[in-house]
Amino acid sequence: MTRLFEYVPHPHLERRRAAGPPTVAAAAAHIHGPGLIGRINAKLGLKITLIVGTMWCAYLFALLALVSAPSALRSGNSLIIVAWIAQTFLQLVLLPIIIVGQNVQAAAADSRAQATFNDAEAVLEEARQIQAHLAAQDAAMERILAMTSDGAPR
Repeated sequence: MTRLFEYVPHPHLERRRAAGPPTVAAAAAHIHGPGLIGRINAKLGLKITLIVGTMWCAYLFALLALVSAPSALRSGNSLIIVAWIAQTFLQLVLLPIIIVGQNVQAAAADSRAQATFNDAEAVLEEARQIQAHLAAQDAAMERILAMTSDGAPR
């Protein structure tokens, strides 16, 4: 019996299965390099980001910035007051808050990437099931054709 169709999987499928979904570690290696120094830089940067990127750090930075507020306000100089607000308070406080937001967005992006990967895996499995079903139908049709072409009544 000859096969009507021979399934040949796309080479990307095996590479994708082996690689898995995109990860922060893979992105860090891509940015900093796969070597020892790259791994150290990635780990150190991640550790600092995890510490600075908390609301507790934002509160601490706000308190730290407020230490110099009385001096800036006592000066009465609007340029010094504006400079204190922009250069001290906003920079110190907004930095950790922005990192917190980025961490939340990164977690959501990782979750979406994992869901997309899982969806693609499910669709691929469904396609394999369809191919198996079609192969079974092909075999049944070939049996029917063989029975009808052997002189069996039509």
